[in-house]
Amino acid sequence: MKAIPNLLSAGRLILTLLMFVALSVVGGGVPYVMVDQEIYPALLRFAFWAFVIAAVTDFFDGWLARKLDAVTVWGAILDPIGDKVLVCGAILGLLALGPQPMVVLPAGLILFREFTVSALREVGAGKGVILPVTRLAKWKTTLQLIALGGSFCGPAVRRSASRPHGLRLSPYVHTSRSGSRPPSPW
Repeated sequence: MKAIPNLLSAGRLILTLLMFVALSVVGGGVPYVMVDQEIYPALLRFAFWAFVIAAVTDFFDGWLARKLDAVTVWGAILDPIGDKVLVCGAILGLLALGPQPMVVLPAGLILFREFTVSALREVGAGKGVILPVTRLAKWKTTLQLIALGGSFCGPAVRRSASRPHGLRLSPYVHTSRSGSRPPSPW
């Protein structure tokens, strides 16, 4: 029972990776992967639900760890990493879907803050200073996750779900019915 919070945190990392790969495939960011356009909506739905489940585990892993008296050093390390990987993976995955100029500035600021806070916590930990997570920080994470979840319904996602056949998926992959081999990336 006491391993459940750490398993949830590890599961969040795995779901985040799968979400990111699904968004990258739809956005054409995975070389040599060709998928039919009918699969795009399913990949986007999968990415959305993987994100939602991963975001919900963010709440439950900490809550269960406190309730079961299962707070561990491993969990204390894994939980904030999982949060940052989820936020960064969602931002980068959504940006892979196509141009979203209105998202670039907020995404950049969120990523800047995530890396800056992580660096400050690392430096502080090296000097014996512990920066506790505040209620405000928890609300910030909750609002970020809700906003990112809403971004899955945005125009770039809708455009990605309805791409035409013959789309060039990446610099190295072409959807072609001629049977010709794609050019080498090297």
